[in-house]
Amino acid sequence: MEQVFQSLAQFWEYTGFANCSWQNIVMIGIGIIFITLAIVKEWEPMLLVPIGFGMIVGNIPMFPGLNIGIYEDGSVLNILYQGVRQGWYPPLIFLGIGAMTDFSALISQPRLILIGAAAQMGIFGAYLLALLFGFAPNEAGAIGIIGGADGPTAIFLSSKLAPDLMGAIAVSAYSYMALVPVIQKPIMLLLTTKKERLIRMPAPRQVSQKEKIIFPIVGFLTTAFIVPSGLPLLGMLFFGNLLKESGVTRRLANTASGPLIDVVTTLIGLTVGASTQADKFLSGKSLLIFGLGLLSFVIATSCGVLFVKIMNLFIKNPAKKINPLIGNAGVSAVPDSARVSEVVGREIDPKNHLLMHAMGPNVAGVIGSAVAAGILLAFLG
Repeated sequence: MEQVFQSLAQFWEYTGFANCSWQNIVMIGIGIIFITLAIVKEWEPMLLVPIGFGMIVGNIPMFPGLNIGIYEDGSVLNILYQGVRQGWYPPLIFLGIGAMTDFSALISQPRLILIGAAAQMGIFGAYLLALLFGFAPNEAGAIGIIGGADGPTAIFLSSKLAPDLMGAIAVSAYSYMALVPVIQKPIMLLLTTKKERLIRMPAPRQVSQKEKIIFPIVGFLTTAFIVPSGLPLLGMLFFGNLLKESGVTRRLANTASGPLIDVVTTLIGLTVGASTQADKFLSGKSLLIFGLGLLSFVIATSCGVLFVKIMNLFIKNPAKKINPLIGNAGVSAVPDSARVSEVVGREIDPKNHLLMHAMGPNVAGVIGSAVAAGILLAFLG
């Protein structure tokens, strides 16, 4: 009988109940909140469901030494997590993004690339703030990239500059991407007047197929020569777009923009979520990163909107003025931030469609965040 009780006692030691802490409960609760928001509010479900479930997986209390945790070398989760740690997943996601992106809005109105560039001030603003709060330069650079509103770029850069902070940075970046409509709308309304919101922009010109084919080649050569360190992201982005626009590699483009990006997004979400193990994630630094991430979004959105207002001061022809409501789309949350431009614009003028124009700075923001990541990696890596 005594042996039975000893066996039961030993079994108890291996259960999650015996090894549970309040921190595990908190993180599991946060994971459930993420899943709830994704399902009920439909906030970036493709991201928040895998991340939320990953948080639950990563915070199941376990007896140490079982070799199943995400931070235990050789475990299945640890092997999958190497795609995040080593930066394999982000370039594959950029390949898929390129294969599903239409750059026509940007090609037809090249001036809109300046809005995407202006919105990257959120990255460098957050970088300076992180330095003021005592983070090392490499950590500050990794935190600043949250302002680009690009989860894969945030993971890629933090894996190189601050791998110990990657969990907090990645979750922060993806969380704020999901909250784009909530964060951006008040800022857009605060910084614009009713008259400015009513500006109607002329329909963009039709872009030829030849232009669409030339763009990824010229775009890649230009950006890669400026920031060679951004090659993994920029190369895959423009390569994916060439697959789409060439017209002769449709199967490859469909694979990259469909099954491939879906698989990689699932793996990156699950493993990033699982990396938020309570003993490594719950800290004052993580909370500070979330705060700085929010500030970087606010700065990026504000700079995009304000930059359009400044541009309009130099545009004399009223018919060519730009609606400042598309300034928020300079962040690279594609296409959510462009949709916010459309929604806010139609609230005041139901016949004013801004989506086609907002996609210009939106895709420029994708390129801009990759370029900014390359700059930070070159100086801080």
